[in-house]
Amino acid sequence: MTAAPLILASGSVHRRALLTRLNLPFTVCVPDIDEAALPGEGAAARALRLAEAKARAVRAASPTLVIGSDQVAELDGTHLGKPGSHEAATRQLGAMRGREVVFHTALCLYNVASGAVQRANVPTTVTFRMLSDAQIERYLELERPYDCAGSARVETLGIALTRRIVADDPTALIGLPLIALVSMLQAEGVEVI
Repeated sequence: MTAAPLILASGSVHRRALLTRLNLPFTVCVPDIDEAALPGEGAAARALRLAEAKARAVRAASPTLVIGSDQVAELDGTHLGKPGSHEAATRQLGAMRGREVVFHTALCLYNVASGAVQRANVPTTVTFRMLSDAQIERYLELERPYDCAGSARVETLGIALTRRIVADDPTALIGLPLIALVSMLQAEGVEVI
């Protein structure tokens, strides 16, 4: 039984589907925040800041627990965000072919009543295959992953782009690290099972 209503601060259908797996009632509220990187900000720090900003941006009644999450992909210190276009996705996937990319998936659970904040970064290392230009083009035509960090949706056809995935939580790469979230919810008195 939940101790307080849950709100998912995200417009992502993938995060919504992941949270549904926990079989807890929740509502969705899409926060409006600036996701631009700050000068000198690392990928993990950016993801953590944005996850918390999303959770805090939701106008919620007390008592409520708000879940915020964000993902920033990193290749050699460069942040790879949501490409937004076919051309940008082509450049991202071209740069990632045959390389390792770290996807930093940050999670924040904000207790509106107490002001308590729990945060975690759950990194996932993905090694991409040596993809040809034609394979990248075909993938983008079929998948159109212009709204996800790094242009690769591994929960669908994007899995064919990868050679190896190393993660402590398989749900983190999809966008919401459920293992960490269950621990955070338990710390707030919410029992999932």
